[in-house]
Amino acid sequence: MSTSVLFCLLSLFLGAAFPAFLAPITTDLPSKRYMLRIYLKAPPQPANLLLDLSASFSTLVYCSHSHYSSFGSPSCKARSASRGPVCSSDSLSMPVTDGRNPGQLGVIPRFVFACGKRSLLKGLVKGAAGLAGLGRSNLSVPAQVSSFSSENLVFALCLSGSPSAPGVAFFGSGGPYYFLPEIDLSKHLNYTPLLSNPTGSGSTVINYSNPSNEYFIGLTAIKVNGKAVEFNQTLLSIDENGFGGTKLSTVTPYTSLHSAIYRALTEAFVNESAALNLTVTQPVKPFKVCYNADEVMTTGVGPAVPTVDFVLQDDDVIWRIFGWNSMVRIFRDGVDVYCLGFLDGGPNPRSSIVIGGHQMDDNLLQFDLESNRLGFSSSLLVHGTMLNNSTHQVIWVEMSFAMGLMSVCCEEWKTKAEKKNMKDGSGREDIFL
Repeated sequence: MSTSVLFCLLSLFLGAAFPAFLAPITTDLPSKRYMLRIYLKAPPQPANLLLDLSASFSTLVYCSHSHYSSFGSPSCKARSASRGPVCSSDSLSMPVTDGRNPGQLGVIPRFVFACGKRSLLKGLVKGAAGLAGLGRSNLSVPAQVSSFSSENLVFALCLSGSPSAPGVAFFGSGGPYYFLPEIDLSKHLNYTPLLSNPTGSGSTVINYSNPSNEYFIGLTAIKVNGKAVEFNQTLLSIDENGFGGTKLSTVTPYTSLHSAIYRALTEAFVNESAALNLTVTQPVKPFKVCYNADEVMTTGVGPAVPTVDFVLQDDDVIWRIFGWNSMVRIFRDGVDVYCLGFLDGGPNPRSSIVIGGHQMDDNLLQFDLESNRLGFSSSLLVHGTMLNNSTHQVIWVEMSFAMGLMSVCCEEWKTKAEKKNMKDGSGREDIFL
């Protein structure tokens, strides 16, 4: 969108005593992937980064040698060159807000990225300049924001299934999170512990306390219309080799289940759907359970189909999935169907359940890494709001750099950055463990 600053206004605001960062999240429908909209360099230039909840660091496709020289410590390049992409640093900017009023651009100087070749980033969404890592690492976006602002290590995501109405990410605040009309979703969160996997699933150049950089939760049961789905419960536990359990993924479009769990879930769903006079029709790949759209009634929470409950800890903590998040509408080549948006992950997946983007759309998820817990709202529709509801007047305000916004960093932030650099000496050397 050329050289302009985009602010997410009037649809949702973040209230906090200290300015927190927020950034829009756009959706690439063909790939069902999400991109974080941030600003790089000075003066700020807009960039889209593929949002990866599991990645331990952020990566840029294009890095010049000037980036290396601007980084306070050459040891980053030396240490990481033999183990992965070399390190780079650049200023990263995102809007800040201190209440119900829109904020200005807050600048984090010397933000650390991995500098990757195009081949390393093969498969990124078209137009992505790199990858935004939100995993458990001292070089993730949330960790670097927390290190700079001295705020709690907490972030929240609200993904959107619509390309016309973006979602949002909050960094550095545990709430409140205001959505129109005057709904503070931080008061409507249920909580479940974030679990550690003893073995990471991928390589990393960073050392940190948790072996895996991914986010796992303790799913204990699945219910369809309130009835327990029967399968081998040991699949829900993480074994000593890191297999099993339930993780969250923003690069997995639809929730993937171990074959045994998938068969049990789909059988239960089909049986409960029959009670609603729904008859399975010819499936459309990659899905296996579909219904003619004209036979499915709609409700305020999406298609009228059986609910799917992810039970966490006990029966009192439930992540309920309504039709909006359980079903996928496919309309092409004369076919109009609703399909159950869960996939068979095979008989030997590393994680028994991977909760994908479609099931997380229009849910507020808060990752509190200080308390090591996940807060979740279930569907925003239940709370009378929705990201991609046009009646909520989601407004994106474009403000020209000619109006001076390329230098809008508040004096408070400038002073904090100067003190931080003086204290650290080498810029960001303190984050390398």
